[in-house]
Amino acid sequence: MLRLRLLTWDVKDTLLRLRQPVGHSYAAEARAHGVRVQPEALSRSFREAYGAQRRRFPNYGQGRGLSSRQWWVDVVKETFRLSGVQDESVLTAMAERLYHDYCSAHNWEALPGASETLSQCRRRGFRMGVVSNFDSRLENILCQCELRHHFDFVLTSEAAGCDKPDPRIFEQALRLGGVLPRQAAHVGDDYSRDYRAARAVGMHSFLLRAAGQGAEPAVPPEHVLPTLSHLLALIEKE
Repeated sequence: MLRLRLLTWDVKDTLLRLRQPVGHSYAAEARAHGVRVQPEALSRSFREAYGAQRRRFPNYGQGRGLSSRQWWVDVVKETFRLSGVQDESVLTAMAERLYHDYCSAHNWEALPGASETLSQCRRRGFRMGVVSNFDSRLENILCQCELRHHFDFVLTSEAAGCDKPDPRIFEQALRLGGVLPRQAAHVGDDYSRDYRAARAVGMHSFLLRAAGQGAEPAVPPEHVLPTLSHLLALIEKE
């Protein structure tokens, strides 16, 4: 059995997921402003706009003179522009509204088993923290989705000044948890940013992989979680 004192958690697609695809949420907001755009077109445009913004201004524009709010407003506006919407006043109104909508449980929900697993881990006496490539809205989202109380700290990439897989964000989490790397494990759904990055700083880690997704070849089966509810059993087997 691993002698762990701290568990850190990724959030998106590990503990929380979007209630519906981005394109559908954006299309609904457009309809509220009298604009018709197909959800599929908006999904494609969002991927293009988001990818370009990440390459140009990594980690929500940290150190580049952008706030994360402005970073996201620009992404939303460009998404609609790429889908043919050009009215600047409508773009601004939609972008502001969507920025705030994605700060609540309106667009986010807990994955099955998330709350129960976190509660069980707490009862076992683990310290708990979040390590997530996210902006400053995460605290409020976790509160709205009734998960925040499980955690001793929430460390976002915006607050840390670096994002996963940068080892510095995990090192900050270890300092916040007051533990050595070998006393901590990280849980996430991304092989490079979560599983491998945590192990690179000496932590243990587990990779959430739903049935049918297929695990990375470099991940031993005993490190793969088919669901969150498998976590404690795997910790006890290690």
